[in-house]
Amino acid sequence: MKHDLKTLLFGALATLGAALALAAPAAENWENHCAKCHGADGKGQTKAGRKLQVKDYTSAAEQAKFTDADAIRATAEGVKDPAGKERMKGFKDELSPKEIEELVAHVRKFKS
Repeated sequence: MKHDLKTLLFGALATLGAALALAAPAAENWENHCAKCHGADGKGQTKAGRKLQVKDYTSAAEQAKFTDADAIRATAEGVKDPAGKERMKGFKDELSPKEIEELVAHVRKFKS
């Protein structure tokens, strides 16, 4: 019985370790999922960003308009305009909750 418990615990730890190893750093997630619209620097001055009129995340005034919880929700669930049209897709199926939180912390670093 003790052997089975050890095997089970080892398997659980190995699985957890593999999951953590797969998590990408926030800067990499930003580049892969956000920079196309928001820009590598967070200013939103890309072709797509200008078309969608995304906010300049280097602006402290713009960042003061939303909480971390708001940003986490938007990143996970996506953003729709008042008519219900998708402006930004959600990433809850591609990023873990921890990765989304780290991405929001990454956005906060753009603020000047």
